[in-house]
Amino acid sequence: MKRQKKRKIVLKTVIALFILIALGLWGYNSYPEPALSNNAKVDKLVVYKSKRSLLAYSDGRLLKTYRISLGRQPIGAKQFEGDLKTPEGLYTINDKNQYSDYHKNLGVSYPNQADIAQAKALGKVAGGDIKIHGLRNGMGFIGKLQRHMDWTLGCMALTNSEIDELFKAVPIGTPIEIKP
Repeated sequence: MKRQKKRKIVLKTVIALFILIALGLWGYNSYPEPALSNNAKVDKLVVYKSKRSLLAYSDGRLLKTYRISLGRQPIGAKQFEGDLKTPEGLYTINDKNQYSDYHKNLGVSYPNQADIAQAKALGKVAGGDIKIHGLRNGMGFIGKLQRHMDWTLGCMALTNSEIDELFKAVPIGTPIEIKP
């Protein structure tokens, strides 16, 4: 009898703990964050890979800092296609795609001439298609939880609402500096 009572208590405790964790995750994911103003115009982006942060500037003034996810191998600069690393260096935003498989995206001008030469020296191709993007279409419910692991193939990932902000505020030609 005592054994059954203990099992019921343990089961109830586990269920209660699961519910508390689920509620905490839901609260974290749905808690609103400050947004860019509707008329914001970003003229420079800076990424700090080690801090998992993307900073948006206008006229030298920091407008907002975003938490990002990176490629699955986040340490070190991208060397070639398929290495799962996010590049490092000076690039520009060279494309905007509102019909992306990942909600929306901003294209990054990787590879530059140095990237191509480095990959060629390794007997590889540099690759391309580096983006700042949202979550895969149909997976937007993951929201801010995606920030807690590096999951891209070398891109920089945001929540869908965050990429919506940047998509509107960042013109093609905007410089982006990606630092270690």
